[in-house]
Amino acid sequence: MSTQTYPQGKPKQLSFLSATRVQQSFVAAAEKRTLAWLAERTPRRINSDHLTLLGFVAQCLAGVCYALARWNRYTLLLSIVFLALNWLGDSLDGTLARVRNCQRPRYGFYVDHIIDTFAAFFLMAGLALSGYIRPAIAFAMLIAFLMLSIEAYLATYTLGQFRLSYWKFGPTEIRLLLAAGNLALLRWPAAKVPGTQLLLFDLGGVIGIGGMALMLIVSAIHHSARLYREEKLS
Repeated sequence: MSTQTYPQGKPKQLSFLSATRVQQSFVAAAEKRTLAWLAERTPRRINSDHLTLLGFVAQCLAGVCYALARWNRYTLLLSIVFLALNWLGDSLDGTLARVRNCQRPRYGFYVDHIIDTFAAFFLMAGLALSGYIRPAIAFAMLIAFLMLSIEAYLATYTLGQFRLSYWKFGPTEIRLLLAAGNLALLRWPAAKVPGTQLLLFDLGGVIGIGGMALMLIVSAIHHSARLYREEKLS
């Protein structure tokens, strides 16, 4: 939505159309039912802003736990708790607004995703300081995530379709993989590959970077071709 200023000095708000949400991840159906159940039972004194803040703080604290894991590996277990709280806050805030019919589409979209950007930085910074992954790989993961996010936001604006998952993977699956990786780190901090031995999260990070890069390239080509067809010059 945008505004225009008229001679009278009063801004006139233009219409705003919410994008269609596309969520086709492995756990999407079960997650949707769970979130609706939770939203219906959330106390009235708790609103979407509280949940958004919970999700942000929890993800930042998960990053702190990763950083502390350099000295005490059992903080990896505490980070799983914060990842769960991040899921609760980040996933339930929008559902709660829809169930209570008190949506603020522009505010919600902007705040939710700018907070995700800051929170992703804190999480990856914590990983980079943990000693369980090379800092270069951690920040390469952050760059890949942000580039994929930019593609999703551009598609939201130009196609009216906000994609929450790619190839059956969404934010919840990523949290589950991180939690599983944390548990694996307690026993197997390194992974053997033919001819060498790598840190477990180095291997996982390289795979994640490759996957996000492939998703980005395929989506960019697909969306560019679609926009070209829809706006083809005669």
